[in-house]
Amino acid sequence: MNAEKNATILVVDDHPVNVLLLQKLLQAHYRVITADCGARALAQASAGTPPDLILLDVMMPDMSGYEVCTRLKADPATHDIPVIFVTSMSEMENEEQGLSLGAVDYLTKPISTPILMARVRNHLALRRQAMELEELNRSLAQRVADGVAEVERFSRLRRFFSPAVADMLLAGDAEDPLKTHRREIVVVFLDLRGYTSFTEEFGADEVMRVLGEFHAAMGQLVMQYGATLERFAGDGMMIFFNDPLEIADPAGKAVGMALEMQQRFAGLQVRWQARGYSLAMGIGIAQGVATIGAIGFEGRRDYGAIGSVTNLAARLCSEARGGQILLAQQAASKAGVTIPMRAAGEVMLKGFAAPVKIFEPAAAT
Repeated sequence: MNAEKNATILVVDDHPVNVLLLQKLLQAHYRVITADCGARALAQASAGTPPDLILLDVMMPDMSGYEVCTRLKADPATHDIPVIFVTSMSEMENEEQGLSLGAVDYLTKPISTPILMARVRNHLALRRQAMELEELNRSLAQRVADGVAEVERFSRLRRFFSPAVADMLLAGDAEDPLKTHRREIVVVFLDLRGYTSFTEEFGADEVMRVLGEFHAAMGQLVMQYGATLERFAGDGMMIFFNDPLEIADPAGKAVGMALEMQQRFAGLQVRWQARGYSLAMGIGIAQGVATIGAIGFEGRRDYGAIGSVTNLAARLCSEARGGQILLAQQAASKAGVTIPMRAAGEVMLKGFAAPVKIFEPAAAT
């Protein structure tokens, strides 16, 4: 009853007596507003908060109720307001015309009060249900859109991060990694030796097959160690630790992953040698501060790290022989707490003015 009491009914009739009668019947239960002609009815219906239901006479001097109903249904702002014709025109064709114009009901005078009240109550209830369903649909559509956006965001995050890290980011347990920031990271570069000659000797299908096997084997370890995959680069991969989530002993974890990668790669080599392929893998590891975040342009952005630490890891990777893991001094010093290291001399690396001291895990020698 409270919902009914709040409903607004517009009574439209050019005879004051009829308006007064309907007003007296309805005002105990509803808010009643009135109009004495079609033009005022249209103005009332479209001004401010629209009425919840309209009781509309047919025979009026300025425009008929039929024309008023036609205009109401043509206007998106008033289209959904239920219209009940209340008229002395009782012929079947009159009722058929009113209903065909979009009215929800047709009552003839003299009015039966119980019938009028029941029809008004029923159509208000139907109107309320329709509005609730419309709101539910809007809410559902928004939830679906939000869900799709979440799936897309999750898929985007999983391109770079392990599922566990992606879950934490989506749950809000870590800051948005795509926002530009600086952090100390440990970068791991790896790529294949003998890849160029391999691609010249064998067909594209075989090359893609080998790359698929290589990426799958290394990718499993990236996920296992909770590392961040920055990118694939043909026969190479760039991986780093300590972002988006800071972890304990990132250098030690990077070296542990690199050692296991070389072990797993040895298994691939056995299979590939049986097929006539001669491939090996070198790995370079460096530690330092990088600028990290979204890189690219609108519609195509990737997560990446920029800084001398990435260049250093890439140069060390190029310097490494097949099966070798080379580390710069800072990474070796940090990882050496848990994994024994041995010095491997100094090298001049492209882009670096001074010789770079290099190290390798003692377990790999």
